[in-house]
Amino acid sequence: MEILLQQIINGLVLGSMYALIALGYTMVYGIINLINFAHGEVLMVGALTSWTIIVAMQESMPGLPGWAMLLVATLIACVVASALNFAIEKIAYRPLRNSPKLAPLITAIGMSLLLQTLAMIIFKPNYKPFPTLLPVKPFEVGGAVITTTQIMILGLTAVSLAVLTYLVNYTRLGRAMRATSENPRVAALMGVKPDMVISATFIIGAILATIAGVMYASNYGTVQHTMGFLPGLKAFTAAVFGGIGNLAGAVVGGILLGLIEAIGSGYIGMLTGGVLGSHYADIFAFIVLIAVLTLRPSGLLGERVADRA
Repeated sequence: MEILLQQIINGLVLGSMYALIALGYTMVYGIINLINFAHGEVLMVGALTSWTIIVAMQESMPGLPGWAMLLVATLIACVVASALNFAIEKIAYRPLRNSPKLAPLITAIGMSLLLQTLAMIIFKPNYKPFPTLLPVKPFEVGGAVITTTQIMILGLTAVSLAVLTYLVNYTRLGRAMRATSENPRVAALMGVKPDMVISATFIIGAILATIAGVMYASNYGTVQHTMGFLPGLKAFTAAVFGGIGNLAGAVVGGILLGLIEAIGSGYIGMLTGGVLGSHYADIFAFIVLIAVLTLRPSGLLGERVADRA
């Protein structure tokens, strides 16, 4: 039971990070029907920016508390990632908005590779240790352990999701997002500015990705220029798992994918008689995904994308 509880905790932490990244995918897709494959690289830029700021603060202000360094670095990284995602949408996606869907898709893949290459040149390709800024002493829960960093990840995810839900459902910007998703031309006639709404959506997605990136780096203790590719791919998978374009589906898909991956890594060796080890957990997760989508192609909670006139 202790092992199972530990794997559930690990899965919830991992799934929380996937959920935050998946929300960025699903928000953009829900409004302009575009899969932003550069989203994982925005996570990477946010994590590397926060690492740079933290290292600089440790040298210039060594007496500053760790939590304060992490907070300041995260805020600055959010600004940098938001500016980057705003520029990506304006330069790479906006000119292709009315083009065949294959054109922006290829552009998104190209942007992902470009950002990886630029990050490798700027930050160098080697792995960098992410400083441990929070207390390392774990807490025991029913025989399993959870660290301060993991508690922070779960808390930040819950707060971020609550704020996003309020923003989408109860604010003027949220109403504009829903109107643009339904029909951007009619929304424009009603006084909504679709270009501004789309840019705001990319900025919100960048903030969520940056928070996930900083949490990912804090939890695993390392950053590198390719660190966003696999989490980005899995978060996209989670968005499809839950129902692309569906905010609740992105959260459910992310949490479930994290749980499947964590529990699978703990038991896949036993289930396969030792043939497969814990590093094959990705196979287990994608097998479950394929099975779910075979039975329910629109995802667990269904795809929510408006039919446009």
